[in-house]
Amino acid sequence: MFVFKAAVVGAGTMGGQIAQTIAASGTPVVLKDVKDELVQAGLDEARNVTQGQVKGLVEKGRLTEEQAAAQVEEVVGRIHGSTSYEGFGDVDFVIEAVPERMEIKQAVFTELDAVTPGHAVLASNTSSLSITEIGEATHRPDKVVGFHYFYPASVMPLIEVVEGDDTSAETVGVAVNFAQAIRKQPITCAEVPGFVVNRILNSGISEVWREQEEKGLSIKAIDEGVGAANVVPVGPYFLVNLLGLDTVLHVAEHLHESYGDRFYVPEGMQRLVAEGKLGAKTGGDGVYTPQGEPALEGDAEPDVDELVELLTLKTFVEACLVLDEGVATHRDIDVGMMAGAGLDPRRGLLPPFMKADIEGLDVVLERLESATERHGERFAPPLVLRRLVAQGRLGQKSGQGFYPYAQPDDEQPGETVKLETRGDVAIAWLGNGLMNSIAPQVIADLRAVWEKVEASGVRALVIASSNPLLFSAGADIKAFTAMDEAGGRDLLETAHGLLRGFGRSSVVTIAAVNGLAFGGGCELAMACDVRIAAQSALFGQPEIKLGIIPGFGGTQRLPRLVGENKALEMNLAGDAIGAEEAYVFGLVNRVVLDHELLDTALQWARKLAGQAPLAVGAIKEVSAGADLDEGIEAEKGAFARVFASEDAREGIGAFLGKRQPAWRGR
Repeated sequence: MFVFKAAVVGAGTMGGQIAQTIAASGTPVVLKDVKDELVQAGLDEARNVTQGQVKGLVEKGRLTEEQAAAQVEEVVGRIHGSTSYEGFGDVDFVIEAVPERMEIKQAVFTELDAVTPGHAVLASNTSSLSITEIGEATHRPDKVVGFHYFYPASVMPLIEVVEGDDTSAETVGVAVNFAQAIRKQPITCAEVPGFVVNRILNSGISEVWREQEEKGLSIKAIDEGVGAANVVPVGPYFLVNLLGLDTVLHVAEHLHESYGDRFYVPEGMQRLVAEGKLGAKTGGDGVYTPQGEPALEGDAEPDVDELVELLTLKTFVEACLVLDEGVATHRDIDVGMMAGAGLDPRRGLLPPFMKADIEGLDVVLERLESATERHGERFAPPLVLRRLVAQGRLGQKSGQGFYPYAQPDDEQPGETVKLETRGDVAIAWLGNGLMNSIAPQVIADLRAVWEKVEASGVRALVIASSNPLLFSAGADIKAFTAMDEAGGRDLLETAHGLLRGFGRSSVVTIAAVNGLAFGGGCELAMACDVRIAAQSALFGQPEIKLGIIPGFGGTQRLPRLVGENKALEMNLAGDAIGAEEAYVFGLVNRVVLDHELLDTALQWARKLAGQAPLAVGAIKEVSAGADLDEGIEAEKGAFARVFASEDAREGIGAFLGKRQPAWRGR
């Protein structure tokens, strides 16, 4: 199912910003509320956000004032305000953003069920309520899903895609692809109170709230001390004031009711909310006065080191519980905390699992045992932590913790791909920047690694990513477009020769796919003999969206793995599929827990490295068939023709410029 038109119900600040994110991606959207003034407020919010965005582009010299004004009108012009359900008859995706009360949401979903097409996905922006219970108000609970934005929606990149008990895998897939289409970062999770980010964030901050009230600490000193410790983006009380005391209190009470005393509800915050002092939304009058003075009792100096310790340890414990319960993968948890809570490694702020790996899991275990003695079972070390430490998986220093870490050989044949040899098994670590893009240098380095492997007696090679969050987001488009025709032709020949070499060699190749494997990254994985996918992996061939076609064998290997129909669908639509769907269709051999990915890939490598080399080579040779070579030659020619077209230049330019392409068919 594809999204050509969307709708948002609830035109408050959040609803207006949600509509703006959709319209800015090029998709028309209906924005509905019960009163004209509420609709207008949402439209005004969308306009203000868009004006702020284009103002930055003007200041950077990327747009003129006239172009900026035209872009504002173009984006806002895609939003149609309404006080009725007129225009909902042909929508494909609806996002509900009404107040957080179950009876209101169920009433809205009952109405949406009656006025939208049967194929339409009905999504809720709820931050805490049950998606399953909301879906019970409809005749299509399989098409009801959580689609949780974070405030401010126009800025925060995260969307939590929440799967209710009845939500279908197809609906989750539609939601993930739609989130990516509107340039957001989706994570998927099961339905539990607080979902992922709010639950983990509140668990850690609860300890600060508890200490403040029990010891009468100064909130100003807490904000200054904890903020300066560089473990959170801003001080915890400043954050509460920004988000709104009523919103934070609602979540805190819900989590305390759901999980018990490991979540704390501050009495001072309850009092302020009762007095209507909600923070930024009421002129800044909340935990601080508008003049910046604390409005909560307490002037004692905090032990900042102890507060930081409690905050970080409890955050980690809750993250482990979310993982142990199967709510989300450790990769999605860390991505959620990065994109939804601001724990950005580029600013020195690390999400919980990445932070624990770097500090050492054995060290974290000792600190938790100490905290348990001082503060009780809230800090009891989680099972997954004890298990990893018992296995000797201590994090970065041991080469494996929640994430794997490269321990490359002393001598390296390349820069962007590192070789790690472990007896008759080796690992090729891809490491080319944040997106791990398949650039010309990556191909050259991977070829050099492969030649060294074949000459060394290694019998199996695992291809893995040194980026803990993704395998490869695809080809380096800028690098490829900078090449002349002869250089591009040589690159294609080299890449295809390398990937066909994988298939002809008696050395077995295993792709260990974590996170995104798009375009050239997906094609690299398909060229391997075995593909092991982490639960969070996503596969896709999005070249069609740039006006080009797969160039590294995607038109040939994909149908051999998933069948002609599914391959044609993936190559023509360009949308991603998840790991489980990839397994069902045969694109991957196994799907495993994210933190077991490298271990599983190495087990396969050791098994296959022990097989008879001549027999391995013969089986691979006769299994591929000569028609693959013919198909690759046809793909080369087609890729060269399409890549040189006007549509390709337009598609690539639109991609780099973050705009919608205008195809001309030439």
